[in-house]
Formats: sequence, C-alpha cells, structure tokens
Amino acid sequence: MMKALVFQNAGNFALKSIPKPQLLTATDAIVKIISTTICGTDLHILKGDVPESIPCNGKCNPRNILGAQGLVLGHEGIAVIESVGSQVSDVKVGDKVIISCITSCGNCYYCSKNLQSHCMNGGGWILGHEIDGTQAEYVRIPFADHSLYKVPAGVSNDKALLMLSDVLPTGNEVGSINGNIKPGDVVAIIGSGPVGIAVLVTCRKFKPKAVIMIDLDDQRLKVAQEKFRADYTLNSKDPAEMEKNLTKLCSELTNGISKGVDVAVECVGAPATFEICENMINPGGRIANVGVHGSWVKLALEKLWIRNIQITTGLVNAYTTDKLLAEVVNGHLNPKELVTHEFKLEDIEKAYNLFANASKNKVIKTFITA
Repeated sequence: MMKALVFQNAGNFALKSIPKPQLLTATDAIVKIISTTICGTDLHILKGDVPESIPCNGKCNPRNILGAQGLVLGHEGIAVIESVGSQVSDVKVGDKVIISCITSCGNCYYCSKNLQSHCMNGGGWILGHEIDGTQAEYVRIPFADHSLYKVPAGVSNDKALLMLSDVLPTGNEVGSINGNIKPGDVVAIIGSGPVGIAVLVTCRKFKPKAVIMIDLDDQRLKVAQEKFRADYTLNSKDPAEMEKNLTKLCSELTNGISKGVDVAVECVGAPATFEICENMINPGGRIANVGVHGSWVKLALEKLWIRNIQITTGLVNAYTTDKLLAEVVNGHLNPKELVTHEFKLEDIEKAYNLFANASKNKVIKTFITA
C-alpha cells in the first residue's frame, strides 16, 4: 500500500492509502517519488472542470483506466526507478529521473513532429488526468524510455529539477519559442504567476531588449522584478492607465519609434488579458498564448490582419526538457527560486489550500517531498 492524493469528484479529494501501482506493459516503469508539486490544472480537476478526470461512470473518456478509488492527481515529479518492463532500455532500476508532464511513445506521427502532447498511442497529458499521477509515493510511467529524463550523477538541486517537469518547458516552448523572441525585442508577459515567471526566466537566452511584466497583483510584480529580474512592471487594474504607461515606456525604449511591444505572451487564460495583448502588439509582432482558456475569446482579426500579426497557441510538448536540464547542470539556469513553499506529502491537503489562494499566500510553486 502507499499514500496518495485521490480525487473522486468535484470538491472531494483526500490523502488515502491505496495499492501500489504495478507494471502493466513491457514499456512501463514504476518509480518511487522523491518530490512533486501542484499545478493550476490540478485545481481545475478538483473543481470538476475536467470530465475525463472523473472516475468512470460509464460516460468517461475510454482512455481513462482509473481504479475504483478515484484518480491520483499530479503530473510533475522527481523520482527513483524501482522496476522496469522488459522493453525499457534507456533507464534502469536505481536511476534518478525527472518525470515529464507529457507521456510520449516516441514513435508515432505526432511524437516524431515534436507534438508529443498529441501522442497517438496513449500518451500526451495523461498523468493525473486520465491515469494515476505523481502526488503519491509511487507511480506507473508508461513509455518510460521517452517519458523520463535521467538526472546526471552528482546533480542534487531537486528544486530546480522539479521545475523541469512542466512549468519551465511550458514557459520555454509555448511562450519564449512560440513567441519567436529575438535580440532587441520588447516583450510583455501578461500574468506574473508560475508560468509567466517561467517565460521570464527562459526568454533571457533570446536576448530581448526589455521584458515587461503585467499583472493585477503588486506583490507578484514585486517578486518578478526583485527575484527574477523583470526590467519593468505594470499593474493592469486600470487598463486605460496601464495602456497609457505602456505606450510611454515603449516610446522611451525605442527612442519614440514604437508605441507597443514586439512580443506579447498571454499567461492568464482570460478574455480580458488576451484583449490586452491584441491592443499592445506592434506591426509584425507575435502574440503567444500560453494561458488555458475555458471561455469564448473575441479575436479582433479585423484589426490584426493588416498589421502582420502572428498568433500562436499550444500545449507543452516537453521537447526541450533535455536542453533545459543541460542548462541547469551547467549552471546557466537555476529555476529553484520558483519554489516558495515546502511541504511533506502528508500535508498535501494543506498545500492545496494554500495554492488555491496563491496570490494572497504569495505562492509560486510548492515543493512536496514524499
């Protein structure tokens, strides 16, 4: 038996004792969790917003193979391999590994195109979503050779490593890379939560002229500037005032040439914040949408088409995890500062309560040890 955070239906979750997972296929691995964390998508599941994550009642997603006890949440973690299937060759028992939030078969049409989140063979975002996840003492990892990243010997910065499970690849791929940030660009990141900070951290290697963080929360903006070196911050409580200040700032940064930004990265997932991006983007600019949108958003295409604007969207595919790991190992990237609160697994319900009010409680990411 093992301890695990189990979700059954909206508002019904608890730390329980359930059976340890077993190998189901030759490409599986069973890993013992060292540390895990909580993501905003976990909160959506807890609210009942994700139907495929509700234990089978005859109407669930056919890929859902949850046990009767419910769904073990979580899709991020650092772990040690306890056992492997007969076809697993790239990792072995005893290896310390990063668990990717995206499970990949590594061979299908989409995986070969670095669209692992759309894996055709039962992968994608399945951990803590369609199969049991990482907020437990043990977890089964399908397609272990392509879904785990071996930690080099001697690397012990577990807080930084944990950020490579999801938030850093998300910020890097869906924000910085999709936004095609170039040297000299003025970049605005709307939303100073964990993903917005991840974009801020990862975009530096593309050498933008300036990075402007925009949020409703002065405390989060303060953290972005003092801890993560945002060049400028703007509060968006008064959109008209914010736009006025942004125009003035962009004009100063470009010697009066520009009134907007070259790249706007939306990290909130709300109609109002996407509209802010549309209003601030320069001709030839790029809008990279990272936020998870659950409601209809107006696209002002009648204004954007003539300005040569590019818009990108996406779910993380985790194809840059190995490169980000190399940057952590060589010291060029140290995302451990994203971790603001630490808990033991037995206190995970307390961690959820704190994270559910992240802004009020000054939480960016939690570090939960098993």
